[in-house]
Amino acid sequence: MKEELKKLLFSTGAVKTGDFILSSGKKSNFYIDCRKVTLHPQGAKLIAKIILEKIKGLKVDAIGGLTLGADPITSSIVALSDLPGFIVRKKEKEYGTKQRIEGIIEPGYNVVIVEDVATTGASALQAIEAVEAFGAKVVKVISVVDREEGAEGALKNYNFEPIFKKSELA
Repeated sequence: MKEELKKLLFSTGAVKTGDFILSSGKKSNFYIDCRKVTLHPQGAKLIAKIILEKIKGLKVDAIGGLTLGADPITSSIVALSDLPGFIVRKKEKEYGTKQRIEGIIEPGYNVVIVEDVATTGASALQAIEAVEAFGAKVVKVISVVDREEGAEGALKNYNFEPIFKKSELA
């Protein structure tokens, strides 16, 4: 499945070279437009199946992550499994229920945080902070790609495991 996903990353044009500014503010000549595969029918299924394999044997009550990168990944996993999902907003809603986390999560839940591309780990850490403040426990963090620019160190206390490392794609 991983090899099939790798082929899809390239055939959809998700792996790009050129001059880019990353969400971390860093400049890069390598970019992964992961939504080209997380929103692709085959890519979504492959990612969900790979992640479900990676969490097999763990006690997991829900899966989710920071909007927007985690949203299609979470939805794919929810559709292919019995796991409920949640979305972490970048900031608390200022209207309605004023929740920062939407979906199905309860205090005491064991959760997995997912994301598309991890660079420094900042997005996953934002999601982790919100989930832990809510009272849930993060048992694993999975990204589709680790750019190998600090995420592994930043997430070392959270059982971080990418599907791919940048060095496998560059």
